[in-house]
Amino acid sequence: MDEPAPQVVRAAAAGDLDAFTELVRTYQMPVWRFLRHLLGDAELAEDVTQDTFLRVHRNLAGFEFRSKFSTWIFRIARNAGTDALRAQQRRARLIRAVQPAPPAGDAATGVELSASLASLAPKLREAFILVEVFGLPYREAGDALGVPEGTVKSRVFHARGQLVAWLRAGEPGERVGEV
Repeated sequence: MDEPAPQVVRAAAAGDLDAFTELVRTYQMPVWRFLRHLLGDAELAEDVTQDTFLRVHRNLAGFEFRSKFSTWIFRIARNAGTDALRAQQRRARLIRAVQPAPPAGDAATGVELSASLASLAPKLREAFILVEVFGLPYREAGDALGVPEGTVKSRVFHARGQLVAWLRAGEPGERVGEV
């Protein structure tokens, strides 16, 4: 992922609207894609992408060039996504407390990839997306997630294993123990 010139970041931090617009145009789609996979909902990803750039705008003056700008933005997006997931969980708990549970629906809805990603715990999903979808090195993904590089490696390893198991669970004639 291309990094913006430091003067563009500094100009945006100083209030230059054109410079900030350039940053938004550069990172809007990658942030949305990350959030789309993390959250599993395109509309929610749009909302959280907007929230991410509001947070970027508010905190841009605090960016100190200690990491790549893309890493910093993905960390903000991850935090905004985590906040959105928590809000969804709170709403779901409230709805369950107020209404009886609906009958179980058809589990075979949606695209397989989205469903398989959604089956992962958020910590595994976010690490997997940053490394496998966006191609960030483990170190940079660790910086974005606020965890050590080894933790990212472990999460990606476990995510891969769970995705393979999830995908194979639906294969007819699968034999246990085959790789």
